[in-house]
Amino acid sequence: MKRRSFVKSSLISGAAATIIPAVSNAMPTDTKAATGAEYYELRVYTLKNETQQKLVEDYLQNAAIPALNRAGVKHNGVFTELNPAGQTKIYVITQYNNLTHFNTIAETIGKDKEFMTKGAAYLNATAKEPAYERIESSLLKSFTHALKIAAPEKKARIFELRQYQSASEATGKKKIEMFTGQGEIDIFKRLGFKPVFWGETVIGPLRPNLTYMVTFDDLEAKNTHWKAFGGDPQWKKISSVPEYADALLVSKITSTLLVPTAYSQI
Repeated sequence: MKRRSFVKSSLISGAAATIIPAVSNAMPTDTKAATGAEYYELRVYTLKNETQQKLVEDYLQNAAIPALNRAGVKHNGVFTELNPAGQTKIYVITQYNNLTHFNTIAETIGKDKEFMTKGAAYLNATAKEPAYERIESSLLKSFTHALKIAAPEKKARIFELRQYQSASEATGKKKIEMFTGQGEIDIFKRLGFKPVFWGETVIGPLRPNLTYMVTFDDLEAKNTHWKAFGGDPQWKKISSVPEYADALLVSKITSTLLVPTAYSQI
């Protein structure tokens, strides 16, 4: 291969990889496996300063999200922390119909000239002046009882991103069963939490874990909803079963309060 062609090919592949990591080894082996569940990429950008935040946000708003929309990805959420400890992190959730859809996006994006042009400042950032400090990325598979992402009404609101870590794969599956088979998700819906997505982390850090997102009008509404959840008779019935005790199934819970950017599609 001629050097010029090789360099061009490498740049395109590298640019595509900034949106979609390689997951060919996770591809389904049959059509049935590619249907039903959605997949989500959850990205967390760690930033040093406001300059990096602006560079990443400009890239997401003007290059990445429009390119993903053109490629058929319609739900792209971008959030900053409600109460950051220092420079905020940026959280990005991107929805894919299935693993086949996920796997084809990199090739599509790599051929998108508008994306390459508008994302140049981010894509070509140097080691001396990086666009961000680090990216943490996870691939999530939607729960069987909540297969599709639900984008809430576009208005002022806060989002809560919750992650439940488990000590083993077996206890992690048992906790998911509590949400899906025992009706815990139905309680969230009935009480008006307006859940956005539920996913099991299949690739990423801190496994085994499950991650979900719910949304509220404000902090007062958040506190009211969680108080109602804790006192709900159905929840008390489920949680009183010894095999579903959190002390047995959950080793750590993290909660992050987020606010959507003006251009977020979730």
